[in-house]
Amino acid sequence: MPDARAERWSRLQQAAHQQAGRHLREQFATDPARAERMCVRSNGIFIDYSKNRLDDADLQQLFALADACDLRGAIHAMFAGERINSTEHRAVLHTALRAPATADIRVDGHNVVPDIQAELAHMAGFAEQVRSGQWLGHTGEPITNIVNIGIGGSDLGPRLVCDALRPIGHPRLRTHFVANVDAGRLNGLLRQLDRRTTLFVICSKSFTTQETLTNASSARAWFLAGGATEADIRRHFVAVSTHTEAVRAFGVDPANMFGFWDWVGGRYSLWSAVGLSIMLQVGPEAFGELLAGAHAMDEHFRTAPWSQNLPVLLALLGVWYVNGFGAATHMVAPYDHGLRQLPGFLQQLDMESNGKQTTRDGQPVGRATGPVVWGNSGINGQHAFYQLLHQGSQLVPADFVATLHSPDNTRPHHDIVLANCIAQAQALMMGRTPDEARAEMEAEGLSAERIAELLPHRCFDGNRPTNVILLDALTPRTLGALLAMYEHKVFTQGVLWNVNSFDQWGVELGKQLARRIESAFASGQSPAGADSSTCQLIDLARAALAARDDDSATR
Repeated sequence: MPDARAERWSRLQQAAHQQAGRHLREQFATDPARAERMCVRSNGIFIDYSKNRLDDADLQQLFALADACDLRGAIHAMFAGERINSTEHRAVLHTALRAPATADIRVDGHNVVPDIQAELAHMAGFAEQVRSGQWLGHTGEPITNIVNIGIGGSDLGPRLVCDALRPIGHPRLRTHFVANVDAGRLNGLLRQLDRRTTLFVICSKSFTTQETLTNASSARAWFLAGGATEADIRRHFVAVSTHTEAVRAFGVDPANMFGFWDWVGGRYSLWSAVGLSIMLQVGPEAFGELLAGAHAMDEHFRTAPWSQNLPVLLALLGVWYVNGFGAATHMVAPYDHGLRQLPGFLQQLDMESNGKQTTRDGQPVGRATGPVVWGNSGINGQHAFYQLLHQGSQLVPADFVATLHSPDNTRPHHDIVLANCIAQAQALMMGRTPDEARAEMEAEGLSAERIAELLPHRCFDGNRPTNVILLDALTPRTLGALLAMYEHKVFTQGVLWNVNSFDQWGVELGKQLARRIESAFASGQSPAGADSSTCQLIDLARAALAARDDDSATR
């Protein structure tokens, strides 16, 4: 690591050590302008980061770290289409997917924007046919249910957006998502659907993903079992893929295959044809607004100074806690029901991107990288895991995400949601001192003995950091900006940690071993070299599967 970087990392840790003994109560009391100064707004998003355990000098240290790591150069390289995914020798250009039609973005000298616009037009033409009722099933009836079959990035992003924008969705169409290869999810859904009016969108770049193709094949068998013919498949199945022959062999008309490119990573793919289910639900115009919001955030990230740059500020604050305070996790709590899928989406985006142990040049990182990202709906979380946030022994930084205007949230419901979001951030920062707890119990009329008994349990330290992120409204444009903001936050942290945020080699080993174990169920032989625990588990599973087959045969 260059000396300038090493020096900045050392200064960051020294600054964090100095802050460890300070309380946010003190910092607010001595700095009346803190909240006004430590906030930033852009693209319909307001972030109050004043409830973080740092001061202006610490922020300057973090900005200097970003400069020492050449963050500005890394941003330029990504937007310029350089092959920054070094292990797979690919450009990383999900930002091109939401660029305007007039842009000129080149990969190996080729402007990819016309290709993107052509695929968007292809998607829009199909979506308009389905939404208008012109696209008919094999019995001549319009589509009423759309089932997106994919996994990982082919599921989490579209699922989140469709949930968030459901209030503006087409009134006739219902969108469903199947990712888990456990047949319980697919079979439970199929029992609710009508074969005559259901459209399946199969998302698999290679059209070989085991979980997706298993679910798609079962859906295909269900469809044919209702009396449809092979020729009818093309009216009820479309594909998002790049493997024309595999798509055709499945029965999908290649004219209804929607493609994307190897410079689109799975967890960054909702902006591509992988977002077809989104466009079917909300329409091409709203999908265009989603892209426009993301592009606006791209431009903000690319040009704004660090002190006003939403993604960079969030990234630096995250690094501050991971590497300065030893925080191992980060909690995300959406205080809007439409955003309830956000924690799951961010788990993949963050943990698959930056959960790395080696630098870009293959050396040990030498410091903690991506935190464990987790969370749930904020109001529900208050009755589940917030106890740990307030009084647990570990530090858990948190993002609280809420919407100021929500079309699906009426009063007094919305009042309660926003009040709780603001109050929980305040409570985590302030805590409750022994004097405050004692005064409260005295006001309740408790005896001195009871107060002495309860006092240790009713105090908590506070000084727990939060970012409060407020969207003006949950619209396609602000949602696009929000998701792009988090994408760029993750990228920024990857630059600072010097890891490749765009590969995911760690997911491969489990898949390889699963294929061997699946073969062992059929062969009766445990895989060569398998440990005794694995062999024992294979034997138990094999016996259970055989018993199930015997039961089925005797029915």
